[in-house]
Formats: sequence, structure tokens, C-alpha cells
Amino acid sequence: MNALLRLAAAIDAMNDRLGTVANGMVLAACLISAGNAMMRYAFDLSSNAWLEVQWYLFAGVVMLGASQTLRLNEHVRVDITYMLLPERGREWLDLAGTALFLVPSMLVIAWLSWPFFLQSWSIQEMSTNAGGLLRWPVKLLLPAGFVLVALQGVSEIIKRAAALRGDVRFDSRYERPLQ
Repeated sequence: MNALLRLAAAIDAMNDRLGTVANGMVLAACLISAGNAMMRYAFDLSSNAWLEVQWYLFAGVVMLGASQTLRLNEHVRVDITYMLLPERGREWLDLAGTALFLVPSMLVIAWLSWPFFLQSWSIQEMSTNAGGLLRWPVKLLLPAGFVLVALQGVSEIIKRAAALRGDVRFDSRYERPLQ
């Protein structure tokens, strides 16, 4: 179990770093958006490439940040039943849901999105907009992002199993979003 917990810690660390990258992408997208608007209105200069970079950054935020969101236990869940369960019940529910639904579905989506990327890469697909960018880098984010969520799911399975065995203490607390 110790080797598996080290693997889970490595996956957590990788997704933590990628979450930091995703946070930086939010700032970059805001700065590019503001700079592009200023250039357009102040100097009548603009480029479709700057708009597309913003879209690509947003895609990066979502696809690279999803695994970190899972790691932090911040994904939306059906909390009506989850909040009523004792801690051990929440750990079992997380383990079963992640193993039976999350990891398989993420891997299927990654598998299905891979040809979408490969086709774009093989033809070096470009945006049809004037001054547009290559499309394949952003399309690579699809399979990569889903694989990252699946890997984080494996980490969560390991941690829940270790907690159920009594090897580690795991905080399965979930804070319900304010509405």
C-alpha cells in the first residue's frame, strides 16, 4: 500500500502543478483580453490570433484544471445523499463512483478524442480565420485533460482504499456550494 500511496502523492503533485499552470492561464487570458481591447479601441489594431489565444487559454484552464478540482474535492456531486452518509460511507461511495464511473468514462472520452487530435495534427490544421493559429495544440488538450482526470481518479481510489483499510486518515468532507 505504501508504494500505491507514493504513486497517489506523485499524481497529486503533478496535478497540483498543472492546477497552478491553469491558474496562470486565467491571468494570461485576462491580460491578453485587456491588452487586445486596448489595442483595438485605442489604436485600431487587432488580430484574430489574440482572440484565439484567449480561447486556447480557456480550454487549457478547463482541461488542465479539472484534475486539480477533483483532487481538491470541489467537483459538483449529488450531495443530498453524500452529506447524510457517515465518513466511512462517503469513502465507499467515492471509491465505487470513481472506480466504476469516473475513471472508465474519462478513459473512453480520452480514447475517442485522440483521433480528433491526430487528424488535426496530421494535416497541421489551421484556423480558418485570418491570422488564426494552429488547431492541433488545443485539440491535444482534450485527450490529455481527460487522461489527467482519470489519473487523479486513480489517486483518489488509492487514497480512499487506504483510508478504508485504516492506513491513512482521509478528509472526505465536502462543502456544499452556496446558492
